[in-house]
Amino acid sequence: MKDSTENGTAGATVIDLRGLKCPLPALRTRKALSRLQPGAVLIVECTDPLSAIDIPNLLRETGDLLEENVHRHGVLMFRIRKRGG
Repeated sequence: MKDSTENGTAGATVIDLRGLKCPLPALRTRKALSRLQPGAVLIVECTDPLSAIDIPNLLRETGDLLEENVHRHGVLMFRIRKRGG
């Protein structure tokens, strides 16, 4: 995980999960969210098409908010706000 100031993600934690296959993107997203403070933003970048299903389902379980879901050039990007903030 890293903090990023690129592409409008200032203050967000970014995790690059490109190349990982199901269920790893969802599992690593869950782990990253568990480390964040309420209200923090997590940007998840991945290439596994199943992440488009798995990550929103994960967020329904955790109660965290999916603020943005973008698919560009084969990369899925999820902007997630940790609940409670």
